[in-house]
Amino acid sequence: MLKYLLKRLVQMIVVLFTVSVIVFLVMSFTGDPVLMIVPPTATDAQIAEARTALGLDRPLWVQYGVFLQNLIRGDLGVSYIFKRPALTLIVERMPATLELVFFSVLLSLAVALPCGVYAGARPNSPFSRAVMGGSLLGISLPSFWVGILLIFYFAVEKGLLPSSGRGATAPLFGIPFAFLTWDGFRHIVLPAVTLALGTLAMLIRLIRAQIMEVMRQDFIRFARAKGVSWRSLFFSHALKNALVPVVTVFGMQIGSLIAFATVTETIFAWPGMGKLLVDSINTADRPVIVAYLMIVAAMFVLINFIVDIVYTLIDPRIDLR
Repeated sequence: MLKYLLKRLVQMIVVLFTVSVIVFLVMSFTGDPVLMIVPPTATDAQIAEARTALGLDRPLWVQYGVFLQNLIRGDLGVSYIFKRPALTLIVERMPATLELVFFSVLLSLAVALPCGVYAGARPNSPFSRAVMGGSLLGISLPSFWVGILLIFYFAVEKGLLPSSGRGATAPLFGIPFAFLTWDGFRHIVLPAVTLALGTLAMLIRLIRAQIMEVMRQDFIRFARAKGVSWRSLFFSHALKNALVPVVTVFGMQIGSLIAFATVTETIFAWPGMGKLLVDSINTADRPVIVAYLMIVAAMFVLINFIVDIVYTLIDPRIDLR
């Protein structure tokens, strides 16, 4: 186990180093942030002075060296617009994004597990066909269109739920969360449903396919011959053996939800990391963009590592070596 952990740690460092090079190079060739900072009436001398102050007048390899040194120290730069450390800005917005992703994941699992198991166990039933049709629709519909539709119906037409913002929050261990207040919980419903729709549809189809495959195995026939109840057969025997590929996809999907919640957060004006990223792109705030990408990359690597460990808990036959 220790050897495996050390090997994965080295792999994580290599991946993050590669990501840092790609992110730095891409951001270096996507516009001049100085022009977004200086006033429109700035002279050439003022523009040159601003470029020198930001360190953008140095050779590219020197800029990357400084960037890498600061990255190792946990310094991801200072926002050009907010004049605050980029890491601090993202950490302040992170609870809102993680809260939204948590409820989206919770909703996806609560619906996908029973629907996927039943659809796999009864693939020819009317309910199974309806579930598969709905999942295909959920995969096909773009999230921005779903979000706008939900806002129009539930917020504008019916007035049942708020259309934007995070609402009131309450602290938990010093961190503000919206779900701890009734107003905040009402604000999180629509964006959570919008964000969960694609993941929910994908999980239903994947669980159904895995259940159908497992149900053809000999140990399932043996369990049925022993008189195991259908509920125990599906949820204790079949589902556990079908979860390995589901955990793989689900783990990466969590990373995707964190990274690409930008559309949902923008539509609902949810003050998370995605909304901050969109605002930073519009203002060419390079340190915030780079910090966001590096943090998301680290999350992906960490989630992938956790998924590998979870494999052995689900299926003891898997050897980490």
